[in-house]
Amino acid sequence: MKIEIRHAEPEDAEALQAIHADEALYADTLQLPMPSKTLWRKRLADIPDNMHFLVAEIEGELVGCLGLETMVSKRRRHVASFGVSVKTASQGKGVGRALITAALDLADNWLATRRIEITTYTDNIGAIGLYESLGFIIEGEMVDYAYRNGEYVNAYQMARIRKAKHG
Repeated sequence: MKIEIRHAEPEDAEALQAIHADEALYADTLQLPMPSKTLWRKRLADIPDNMHFLVAEIEGELVGCLGLETMVSKRRRHVASFGVSVKTASQGKGVGRALITAALDLADNWLATRRIEITTYTDNIGAIGLYESLGFIIEGEMVDYAYRNGEYVNAYQMARIRKAKHG
């Protein structure tokens, strides 16, 4: 099984809308239920210059996405953050790792990013393990970070800081 990573295109809108319509997936994101195709068409039609939107495909089927946002503040231009989503049926197959690895390569080698941040719910054990395996550490816990399924939930702020290359 080969995972292909590429930049998102406007014609990916319907596939991304379908992925994010899955309650098992959107519960671990800040997305709302019942996303519209129009919303996804708008997101992909006008991607800001500081956003890099990657998608993952397996045998031509779109199975995941990652948005990498570089900060525009003059004092935080060395920082990026990302959000990642993988189709429920494709989780545990290396899709998230492939997307994050591609984003880290882009950030480290092409965007001069030193610090990369991710926020994840404290009960998203699989994601936390994946992020830690890629060098991210938990920097702190945010209490009542988001409202999900009728209750407030906590989240971890995680980051990976790239060490400077020498010599």
